[in-house]
Amino acid sequence: MLSFPNAKINLGLNITEKRADGYHNLETIFYPIGIKDAVEIIDAEVTSCKIQGINIPGDAQDNLCLKAYQLLNADFGLPSQQINLLKHIPVGAGLGGGSADCAFVIKLLNEKFNLGLSIAAMQDYARKLGADCAFFIENKPVYAFNKGDEFETCEIDLSAYYKVLVKPPVHVSTADAYAHIKPQRPLQSLKEIIHLHPTTWKNKVINDFEDSVFVKYPQIRQIKTSLYDAGAIFALMSGSGSSVFALFNQAVKLPELEQPNLVYYDI
Repeated sequence: MLSFPNAKINLGLNITEKRADGYHNLETIFYPIGIKDAVEIIDAEVTSCKIQGINIPGDAQDNLCLKAYQLLNADFGLPSQQINLLKHIPVGAGLGGGSADCAFVIKLLNEKFNLGLSIAAMQDYARKLGADCAFFIENKPVYAFNKGDEFETCEIDLSAYYKVLVKPPVHVSTADAYAHIKPQRPLQSLKEIIHLHPTTWKNKVINDFEDSVFVKYPQIRQIKTSLYDAGAIFALMSGSGSSVFALFNQAVKLPELEQPNLVYYDI
């Protein structure tokens, strides 16, 4: 069975407080985009994970897709599977590619073996693998809060806008990004601001990671500046970086960003 896990962007990201368990509470809007991986599960004598495409640091046997299989196997005694992952979503870009992959494996296993898991049950499994993994079970825009694993429906549609994403040759460590954060509650919740017209989002819909990440990686700041200079109505770094996305009222060419060391996507 084959599926195509898609990436997400964060429409705003506020880190609101440090939790007693060492994690952080936050608020953000997860919004799915069209950059996709491909993941396949097939019967095999021994369970394994084979990865092609973009290189993923670390051992393939530690991949979240394999951990998703192991999680369900512990409860359902599944037959051995070979997981084939073709990686296209950039790694270390704040796009949730690994989280999407493992969530889609959960959905594939549920369908292939008729496990009868509800959406809520699949989300509970996904939460054990990472804070944003559960988002990809339903895979529709949500307001996310607490660790980023609790959701409220968010009626937002950006299909009328031309959307681009730029990924520099930088891998931002999420752990390192959090290490430089000073949590604080915003004066106005993102849940309210996000319903304003996107032309008003600049300087209102923010990403708390930008300040520290831009200091360490000024090229990311320059990408955001270049997108605004090109006429974007809104631009923001996604997640803990390093990708930056932008909304335009119409299709646009960005020759200054079409460089050999940058990856450029229409999303």
